[in-house]
Amino acid sequence: MKRKLSVVLSSLLMATMLTACAGSSTSQGNQQPAADKPAQAKPADDSKTYTLKIGMVVTEKDPMYLGAMEFKKNVEERTEGKLKVEVYPSSQLGDTKDIMEQAKMGANVAAISDAALMSEIVPEIGVLAAPYVVDNYEEAEKLVTSDLFKEWYGKVSTSGYRVLSFNWYQGARHFMTNTLVEKPEDLKGLRVRTPGSPIFTDSINAMGANATALAWGEVYPGLQQKVVDGCEAQYPAIVGARLYEIVKYIAKTGHFQLMSPLVIGNKFFESLPTDMQQIVLEEAESAGTFASDQTLNGLAANEEEMKAAGVTITEVDITPFKEASKSVYEKNNLVEAKAQVDALLGK
Repeated sequence: MKRKLSVVLSSLLMATMLTACAGSSTSQGNQQPAADKPAQAKPADDSKTYTLKIGMVVTEKDPMYLGAMEFKKNVEERTEGKLKVEVYPSSQLGDTKDIMEQAKMGANVAAISDAALMSEIVPEIGVLAAPYVVDNYEEAEKLVTSDLFKEWYGKVSTSGYRVLSFNWYQGARHFMTNTLVEKPEDLKGLRVRTPGSPIFTDSINAMGANATALAWGEVYPGLQQKVVDGCEAQYPAIVGARLYEIVKYIAKTGHFQLMSPLVIGNKFFESLPTDMQQIVLEEAESAGTFASDQTLNGLAANEEEMKAAGVTITEVDITPFKEASKSVYEKNNLVEAKAQVDALLGK
Protein backbone atom coordinates (compact mmCIF):
# COMPACT_ATOMS: atom_id res chain seq x y z
CA MET A 1 0.00 0.00 0.00
CA LYS A 2 2.81 2.32 0.92
CA ARG A 3 4.61 1.43 -2.30
CA LYS A 4 1.54 2.31 -4.43
CA LEU A 5 1.11 5.64 -2.57
CA SER A 6 4.77 6.48 -3.20
CA VAL A 7 4.42 5.78 -6.93
CA VAL A 8 1.28 7.93 -7.17
CA LEU A 9 2.97 10.82 -5.32
CA SER A 10 6.04 10.56 -7.54
CA SER A 11 3.89 10.62 -10.66
CA LEU A 12 2.02 13.70 -9.45
CA LEU A 13 5.26 15.47 -8.57
CA MET A 14 6.75 14.70 -11.99
CA ALA A 15 3.64 15.95 -13.78
CA THR A 16 3.73 19.17 -11.78
CA MET A 17 7.42 19.73 -12.61
CA LEU A 18 6.85 19.08 -16.32
CA THR A 19 3.94 21.51 -16.38
CA ALA A 20 6.02 24.17 -14.63
CA CYS A 21 8.94 23.64 -17.02
CA ALA A 22 6.63 23.83 -20.02
CA GLY A 23 5.19 27.10 -18.74
CA SER A 24 8.62 28.51 -18.05
CA SER A 25 9.88 27.51 -21.49
CA THR A 26 6.90 29.13 -23.20
CA SER A 27 7.36 32.35 -21.26
CA GLN A 28 11.06 32.58 -22.09
CA GLY A 29 10.44 31.73 -25.72
CA ASN A 30 8.23 34.81 -26.08
CA GLN A 31 10.98 37.12 -24.76
CA GLN A 32 14.11 38.31 -26.67
CA PRO A 33 17.32 37.84 -24.67
CA ALA A 34 18.57 41.22 -23.44
CA ALA A 35 21.89 40.87 -25.26
CA ASP A 36 20.07 40.52 -28.59
CA LYS A 37 17.82 43.56 -28.22
CA PRO A 38 18.42 46.32 -30.82
CA ALA A 39 20.20 49.37 -29.33
CA GLN A 40 17.88 52.27 -28.77
CA ALA A 41 19.07 55.83 -29.43
CA LYS A 42 19.22 57.90 -26.28
CA PRO A 43 16.44 60.48 -26.51
CA ALA A 44 17.69 64.04 -26.91
CA ASP A 45 17.38 66.19 -23.82
CA ASP A 46 15.28 68.95 -25.33
CA SER A 47 15.10 70.71 -21.98
CA LYS A 48 18.88 71.27 -21.75
CA THR A 49 20.05 74.80 -22.44
CA TYR A 50 23.47 76.39 -22.82
CA THR A 51 24.78 79.91 -22.29
CA LEU A 52 27.63 81.59 -24.16
CA LYS A 53 29.07 84.89 -22.91
CA ILE A 54 30.83 87.11 -25.46
CA GLY A 55 33.27 89.65 -24.07
CA MET A 56 35.00 92.60 -25.73
CA VAL A 57 36.94 95.69 -24.68
CA VAL A 58 34.97 98.12 -26.87
CA THR A 59 31.72 99.89 -25.95
CA GLU A 60 28.08 99.33 -26.87
CA LYS A 61 28.45 101.89 -29.68
CA ASP A 62 31.08 99.80 -31.44
CA PRO A 63 30.32 97.73 -34.56
CA MET A 64 31.76 94.67 -32.77
CA TYR A 65 29.07 94.96 -30.12
CA LEU A 66 26.39 95.39 -32.79
CA GLY A 67 27.73 92.31 -34.58
CA ALA A 68 27.66 90.30 -31.37
CA MET A 69 24.05 91.33 -30.77
CA GLU A 70 23.19 90.19 -34.30
CA PHE A 71 24.88 86.87 -33.53
CA LYS A 72 22.86 86.60 -30.31
CA LYS A 73 19.56 87.26 -32.10
CA ASN A 74 20.13 84.73 -34.86
CA VAL A 75 21.62 81.97 -32.69
CA GLU A 76 18.84 82.16 -30.13
CA GLU A 77 16.23 82.13 -32.88
CA ARG A 78 17.73 79.13 -34.72
CA THR A 79 18.29 77.10 -31.55
CA GLU A 80 14.82 78.01 -30.21
CA GLY A 81 16.41 79.51 -27.13
CA LYS A 82 18.44 76.42 -26.23
CA LEU A 83 21.67 78.38 -26.67
CA LYS A 84 21.44 81.72 -24.93
CA VAL A 85 24.01 84.39 -25.81
CA GLU A 86 25.01 87.20 -23.46
CA VAL A 87 27.14 90.11 -24.68
CA TYR A 88 29.49 92.02 -22.36
CA PRO A 89 31.13 95.21 -23.72
CA SER A 90 33.66 97.58 -22.09
CA SER A 91 35.92 94.87 -20.61
CA GLN A 92 33.19 93.62 -18.27
CA LEU A 93 34.59 90.08 -18.55
CA GLY A 94 38.17 91.34 -18.41
CA ASP A 95 40.74 92.25 -21.03
CA THR A 96 40.89 90.17 -24.23
CA LYS A 97 43.73 88.00 -22.96
CA ASP A 98 41.83 87.33 -19.72
CA ILE A 99 38.78 86.14 -21.63
CA MET A 100 40.94 83.95 -23.87
CA GLU A 101 42.45 82.24 -20.83
CA GLN A 102 38.99 81.60 -19.40
CA ALA A 103 37.89 80.10 -22.73
CA LYS A 104 40.91 77.82 -22.89
CA MET A 105 40.08 76.45 -19.43
CA GLY A 106 36.58 75.49 -20.59
CA ALA A 107 34.52 78.49 -19.48
CA ASN A 108 31.45 79.33 -21.55
CA VAL A 109 32.99 82.53 -22.91
CA ALA A 110 34.12 83.89 -26.28
CA ALA A 111 36.25 86.90 -27.16
CA ILE A 112 36.57 89.36 -30.01
CA SER A 113 40.32 88.82 -30.22
CA ASP A 114 43.04 89.97 -32.64
CA ALA A 115 45.66 88.49 -34.92
CA ALA A 116 48.57 89.67 -32.76
CA LEU A 117 47.26 87.76 -29.76
CA MET A 118 46.48 84.71 -31.88
CA SER A 119 50.03 84.77 -33.25
CA GLU A 120 51.25 83.76 -29.80
CA ILE A 121 49.50 80.44 -30.53
CA VAL A 122 50.11 80.08 -34.28
CA PRO A 123 52.94 82.41 -35.42
CA GLU A 124 51.82 82.67 -39.07
CA ILE A 125 48.58 84.38 -38.03
CA GLY A 126 50.73 87.29 -36.88
CA VAL A 127 51.27 88.37 -40.46
CA LEU A 128 47.78 89.91 -40.39
CA ALA A 129 48.88 92.03 -37.42
CA ALA A 130 52.08 93.17 -39.12
CA PRO A 131 52.23 96.70 -40.55
CA TYR A 132 50.96 97.28 -44.09
CA VAL A 133 50.52 93.60 -44.99
CA VAL A 134 47.13 94.57 -46.47
CA ASP A 135 46.08 98.02 -47.62
CA ASN A 136 42.33 97.94 -47.13
CA TYR A 137 39.30 95.93 -46.05
CA GLU A 138 38.96 94.14 -49.39
CA GLU A 139 42.48 92.73 -49.16
CA ALA A 140 42.02 91.79 -45.51
CA GLU A 141 38.78 89.95 -46.31
CA LYS A 142 40.41 88.10 -49.21
CA LEU A 143 43.22 86.99 -46.92
CA VAL A 144 41.13 85.78 -43.96
CA THR A 145 38.69 83.86 -46.17
CA SER A 146 41.48 82.11 -48.11
CA ASP A 147 42.35 78.45 -47.66
CA LEU A 148 45.85 79.55 -46.64
CA PHE A 149 44.64 81.61 -43.69
CA LYS A 150 41.98 79.09 -42.69
CA GLU A 151 44.70 76.44 -42.50
CA TRP A 152 46.69 78.69 -40.17
CA TYR A 153 43.89 79.54 -37.78
CA GLY A 154 42.61 75.96 -37.80
CA LYS A 155 45.79 75.05 -35.91
CA VAL A 156 44.68 76.90 -32.76
CA SER A 157 42.47 73.93 -31.88
CA THR A 158 45.55 72.05 -30.64
CA SER A 159 45.96 74.78 -28.01
CA GLY A 160 42.41 74.60 -26.68
CA TYR A 161 40.73 77.22 -28.88
CA ARG A 162 38.28 77.32 -31.76
CA VAL A 163 38.03 80.26 -34.18
CA LEU A 164 34.36 80.62 -35.03
CA SER A 165 35.09 83.18 -37.75
CA PHE A 166 37.91 85.61 -38.56
CA ASN A 167 36.02 88.26 -40.51
CA TRP A 168 35.17 90.97 -37.95
CA TYR A 169 36.63 94.18 -39.42
CA GLN A 170 37.26 96.94 -36.91
CA GLY A 171 38.94 99.44 -39.22
CA ALA A 172 42.36 100.88 -40.02
CA ARG A 173 44.49 101.90 -37.05
CA HIS A 174 46.02 105.39 -36.92
CA PHE A 175 48.23 107.33 -34.52
CA MET A 176 46.43 109.62 -32.08
CA THR A 177 48.63 112.10 -30.21
CA ASN A 178 48.78 115.58 -28.72
CA THR A 179 51.57 116.66 -31.08
CA LEU A 180 51.38 116.80 -34.86
CA VAL A 181 52.74 113.64 -36.51
CA GLU A 182 53.56 113.70 -40.21
CA LYS A 183 56.57 111.37 -40.46
CA PRO A 184 58.18 108.62 -38.33
CA GLU A 185 60.67 111.08 -36.83
CA ASP A 186 57.75 112.94 -35.22
CA LEU A 187 57.03 109.86 -33.10
CA LYS A 188 60.49 109.85 -31.55
CA GLY A 189 60.31 109.91 -27.75
CA LEU A 190 56.52 109.56 -27.65
CA ARG A 191 55.10 106.82 -25.44
CA VAL A 192 52.38 105.26 -27.56
CA ARG A 193 49.98 102.76 -26.09
CA THR A 194 49.81 99.28 -27.62
CA PRO A 195 47.92 96.13 -26.51
CA GLY A 196 51.27 94.59 -25.56
CA SER A 197 51.56 91.75 -28.07
CA PRO A 198 55.14 91.42 -29.37
CA ILE A 199 54.32 92.13 -33.00
CA PHE A 200 52.37 95.30 -32.10
CA THR A 201 55.19 96.42 -29.85
CA ASP A 202 57.86 95.78 -32.50
CA SER A 203 55.80 97.61 -35.14
CA ILE A 204 55.25 100.76 -33.09
CA ASN A 205 58.89 100.85 -31.99
CA ALA A 206 60.04 100.39 -35.60
CA MET A 207 58.00 103.41 -36.68
CA GLY A 208 59.78 105.58 -34.13
CA ALA A 209 57.64 105.63 -30.97
CA ASN A 210 58.19 103.99 -27.60
CA ALA A 211 55.55 101.26 -27.42
CA THR A 212 53.88 101.15 -24.01
CA ALA A 213 51.58 98.26 -23.07
CA LEU A 214 48.30 99.33 -21.51
CA ALA A 215 44.84 97.75 -21.30
CA TRP A 216 42.29 99.48 -23.51
CA GLY A 217 40.15 100.42 -20.54
CA GLU A 218 43.09 102.33 -19.07
CA VAL A 219 43.90 104.42 -22.15
CA TYR A 220 41.65 107.40 -21.32
CA PRO A 221 43.01 107.90 -17.79
CA GLY A 222 46.49 107.02 -19.06
CA LEU A 223 46.35 109.92 -21.52
CA GLN A 224 44.90 112.24 -18.91
CA GLN A 225 47.63 111.43 -16.42
CA LYS A 226 50.42 111.50 -19.04
CA VAL A 227 51.22 107.81 -18.53
CA VAL A 228 51.24 107.69 -22.34
CA ASP A 229 51.55 110.47 -24.91
CA GLY A 230 49.28 108.87 -27.45
CA CYS A 231 47.79 105.67 -28.79
CA GLU A 232 47.08 103.96 -32.08
CA ALA A 233 43.59 102.73 -32.70
CA GLN A 234 40.72 102.44 -35.17
CA TYR A 235 38.01 105.09 -35.53
CA PRO A 236 35.08 103.22 -33.92
CA ALA A 237 37.11 102.45 -30.79
CA ILE A 238 38.40 106.03 -30.55
CA VAL A 239 34.87 107.41 -30.76
CA GLY A 240 33.44 104.82 -28.37
CA ALA A 241 36.08 105.63 -25.74
CA ARG A 242 35.67 109.39 -26.38
CA LEU A 243 39.43 109.81 -26.73
CA TYR A 244 38.80 112.84 -28.93
CA GLU A 245 38.07 114.72 -25.70
CA ILE A 246 41.71 114.59 -24.61
CA VAL A 247 43.77 114.13 -27.80
CA LYS A 248 44.28 116.79 -30.48
CA TYR A 249 45.71 115.04 -33.54
CA ILE A 250 45.14 111.94 -35.64
CA ALA A 251 47.69 110.97 -38.29
CA LYS A 252 46.03 108.66 -40.82
CA THR A 253 48.82 106.13 -41.16
CA GLY A 254 46.55 103.08 -41.50
CA HIS A 255 49.45 100.89 -40.41
CA PHE A 256 47.19 98.01 -39.32
CA GLN A 257 43.93 96.85 -40.87
CA LEU A 258 42.28 95.34 -37.84
CA MET A 259 40.45 92.17 -38.89
CA SER A 260 39.48 90.19 -35.80
CA PRO A 261 38.33 86.67 -34.90
CA LEU A 262 35.55 85.52 -32.62
CA VAL A 263 37.27 82.88 -30.49
CA ILE A 264 35.78 80.26 -28.15
CA GLY A 265 37.28 77.45 -26.10
CA ASN A 266 37.33 73.97 -27.62
CA LYS A 267 35.97 72.36 -24.46
CA PHE A 268 32.80 74.42 -24.44
CA PHE A 269 32.37 74.26 -28.22
CA GLU A 270 32.59 70.46 -28.24
CA SER A 271 30.10 70.25 -25.36
CA LEU A 272 27.42 71.62 -27.69
CA PRO A 273 25.27 69.28 -29.79
CA THR A 274 26.56 68.89 -33.35
CA ASP A 275 23.69 70.79 -34.95
CA MET A 276 24.21 73.64 -32.50
CA GLN A 277 27.93 73.78 -33.33
CA GLN A 278 27.07 74.23 -37.00
CA ILE A 279 24.63 77.02 -36.23
CA VAL A 280 27.26 78.82 -34.15
CA LEU A 281 29.84 78.60 -36.95
CA GLU A 282 27.42 79.83 -39.60
CA GLU A 283 26.09 82.70 -37.53
CA ALA A 284 29.59 83.80 -36.43
CA GLU A 285 30.54 84.21 -40.10
CA SER A 286 27.33 86.05 -40.86
CA ALA A 287 27.66 88.32 -37.82
CA GLY A 288 31.27 89.12 -38.76
CA THR A 289 30.08 90.36 -42.14
CA PHE A 290 27.34 92.38 -40.44
CA ALA A 291 29.84 93.96 -38.01
CA SER A 292 32.26 94.76 -40.83
CA ASP A 293 29.50 96.52 -42.78
CA GLN A 294 28.69 98.56 -39.68
CA THR A 295 32.33 99.60 -39.43
CA LEU A 296 32.66 100.57 -43.09
CA ASN A 297 29.38 102.45 -43.16
CA GLY A 298 30.25 104.44 -40.04
CA LEU A 299 33.83 105.58 -40.76
CA ALA A 300 32.88 108.89 -42.42
CA ALA A 301 30.54 109.78 -39.56
CA ASN A 302 33.25 108.83 -37.04
CA GLU A 303 35.66 111.25 -38.70
CA GLU A 304 33.15 114.07 -38.81
CA GLU A 305 32.31 113.59 -35.14
CA MET A 306 35.97 113.85 -34.16
CA LYS A 307 36.56 116.89 -36.34
CA ALA A 308 33.55 118.56 -34.78
CA ALA A 309 35.11 117.90 -31.37
CA GLY A 310 38.23 119.81 -32.42
CA VAL A 311 40.55 117.00 -33.50
CA THR A 312 42.89 117.76 -36.40
CA ILE A 313 42.98 114.77 -38.77
CA THR A 314 45.84 114.73 -41.24
CA GLU A 315 46.50 112.68 -44.35
CA VAL A 316 50.16 111.64 -44.28
CA ASP A 317 52.54 110.07 -46.75
CA ILE A 318 52.65 106.46 -45.52
CA THR A 319 55.72 105.55 -47.59
CA PRO A 320 58.28 106.39 -44.86
CA PHE A 321 56.17 104.54 -42.27
CA LYS A 322 56.14 101.47 -44.51
CA GLU A 323 59.89 101.66 -44.99
CA ALA A 324 60.52 102.09 -41.27
CA SER A 325 58.45 99.02 -40.38
CA LYS A 326 59.86 96.52 -42.90
CA SER A 327 62.20 95.06 -40.28
CA VAL A 328 59.20 93.74 -38.30
CA TYR A 329 58.71 90.79 -40.68
CA GLU A 330 62.23 89.49 -40.26
CA LYS A 331 62.28 90.11 -36.51
CA ASN A 332 59.08 88.09 -36.07
CA ASN A 333 59.99 85.32 -38.55
CA LEU A 334 57.20 86.34 -40.91
CA VAL A 335 59.16 86.78 -44.14
CA GLU A 336 57.85 83.52 -45.63
CA ALA A 337 54.29 84.17 -44.47
CA LYS A 338 54.45 87.67 -45.97
CA ALA A 339 55.61 86.18 -49.30
CA GLN A 340 52.65 83.76 -49.26
CA VAL A 341 50.24 86.59 -48.56
CA ASP A 342 51.74 88.77 -51.30
CA ALA A 343 51.34 85.89 -53.78
CA LEU A 344 47.73 85.38 -52.69
CA LEU A 345 46.94 89.08 -53.13
CA GLY A 346 48.91 89.39 -56.36
CA LYS A 347 51.40 91.91 -55.00
